[in-house]
Amino acid sequence: MRKVMLTGNYAIAYAVKLCKPDVIAAYPITPQTSIVEKLAEFVEKGELKAKYVRVESEHSAMATVIGAAATGARTFTATSSQGLLYMHEGLWMAAGARLPIVMAVVTRAIFPPWSIWTDHSDLLDQRDTGWIINMAEDNQEAFDSIIMAYKIAETVNLPVIVGIDAFIVSHTLAPVKVLEDDVVNQFIPKKERFSYVLDIKEPVTMGNIVLPDYYMEFRYLIEESMKKAKDVIKEVVREFYKISGRNYQGLVEQYKCSNADVVIVVMGALAGDAKECIDQLREQGYNVGVLKLRFIRPFPSEEVRELLSSKKAIVVIDRDVSFGKGGIIYDEIISELYKCEKKPPVRGYIAGLGGREVSVNDIKRMILETYNDLENGKPICECKWYGVKYEVIR
Repeated sequence: MRKVMLTGNYAIAYAVKLCKPDVIAAYPITPQTSIVEKLAEFVEKGELKAKYVRVESEHSAMATVIGAAATGARTFTATSSQGLLYMHEGLWMAAGARLPIVMAVVTRAIFPPWSIWTDHSDLLDQRDTGWIINMAEDNQEAFDSIIMAYKIAETVNLPVIVGIDAFIVSHTLAPVKVLEDDVVNQFIPKKERFSYVLDIKEPVTMGNIVLPDYYMEFRYLIEESMKKAKDVIKEVVREFYKISGRNYQGLVEQYKCSNADVVIVVMGALAGDAKECIDQLREQGYNVGVLKLRFIRPFPSEEVRELLSSKKAIVVIDRDVSFGKGGIIYDEIISELYKCEKKPPVRGYIAGLGGREVSVNDIKRMILETYNDLENGKPICECKWYGVKYEVIR
């Protein structure tokens, strides 16, 4: 294992190189472009033997990896924002056809107005497509998550997205411990991944029309595989710990949650700031913790209920919005805790849209405001917008 200074995007590219995909479909979009640029460099230099397909759109990128994966090839692509939305039709095809595609998504705000900075609405817009969705906190986790994604995808025959925050992670340099080639080869060896593939010698159909008598069964099988994926993810995390020494716990990562009165729920790069905030508040006598959601699909329902139901209050920060409903993660947390006998109050904050900074002090204000409202008997169960400049929009 060697330590290399890499951006988050390059960390993904280095991990993909170690996973040895057969086919890479590439279409540039800021802030994802440097992932596929680096992979092009690896292919050009002969360091990666892969068919590198330069397509004319993101829709074609997804179509290319669908076609390749359907023949049994290991595949990769990457995109962001509008590009991901343009792929949306193909995402349903990939999951419905049970293809173990791995895709990196560098999260970016959706237009209009135009923005190239981070926002999780593009990623969360895909949560019902049948893809497993993972969000990494930093460069090291981005590298590691790609490698684990291939093992997860090829075990349950479902595609996997690995997301990272635009610029905060994608373009920031950090030391990354890069695994050796032979270690990754043993961890995810190439194998026959389906009971069926497209083969002219043994023709089959894939994704053809099905009558109402069987459509539900196909959807039910995806749901069953999503449930299976929870145990698979945990097992893959355990196996990855053995080869790397890095323990990602499972579908979630808890930080000082066991004796916390109030827990803050976040995902992605915000988790690092949240942990620093919690350390500072602990020194001031506040019993607070952080629950980082590593996976959005399958949703870590059991972990959320087990870890949060006994707390005095929950604070959820959403870097996304479902218009007319509030924060997407806030709503998912609420729905899980509704099933518990004890239902702690949950406050949501929509913050950091379009890459606006959410600092340690911002997170501290959210938590202290919640503590203060608890003590004064004010309503907690609400989703609020944080930091909106009203004078600009009025």
